[in-house]
Amino acid sequence: MTKKEIRQQQIENLSKFAETAEKDAEDQVLLKSIMNSEIISNCQSIGITSSLSYEVDTSGLIAQLWDQGKDVYLARANDNAERTQDFIYYSYMTKLTKSKFGVEEVNEPNAQINNNLDLIIVPGLAFALDSHQRLGFGGGYYDRFLSKHPNSKTVALANSKMIFKTAPWKVEATDIAIQTIITPESILKN
Repeated sequence: MTKKEIRQQQIENLSKFAETAEKDAEDQVLLKSIMNSEIISNCQSIGITSSLSYEVDTSGLIAQLWDQGKDVYLARANDNAERTQDFIYYSYMTKLTKSKFGVEEVNEPNAQINNNLDLIIVPGLAFALDSHQRLGFGGGYYDRFLSKHPNSKTVALANSKMIFKTAPWKVEATDIAIQTIITPESILKN
């Protein structure tokens, strides 16, 4: 199968899973795991995305990061040919708007940009446990960003439907492996 076909299959599988109580339970386990890990305690500035319904829910994570006094930055895709993105300061007062991808992004023209983050929580559709490769959404935004900001630590939250022992998709030279993958069962460091 091509990457495009695997992406489509994953979106369908994850959308079905999103309608189950099991997904909600796994989301809570993943939230507890990351919040209780040294990954969060050792970081102050954290980049994250506002999740889609079939992704691991990040809303509770964002709220807990705020409660701990962490600086939260939401990813925003830039409308340019280079397909770049920035991380924009996000507080509970920040105005959001839906992007062309259906993701909520900061909608304040003078909001603070911080691309030199301590930690980036990287979204994805699938994660290979052996290589820590991820299958993203096909735009290359995260791989481009991570190649330019190699000092930021990376972590992914992967529910049981996102986990693959090895990548069934073609891994490209430009794909950036994730340093830590948190699953409902364990925390895996690369």
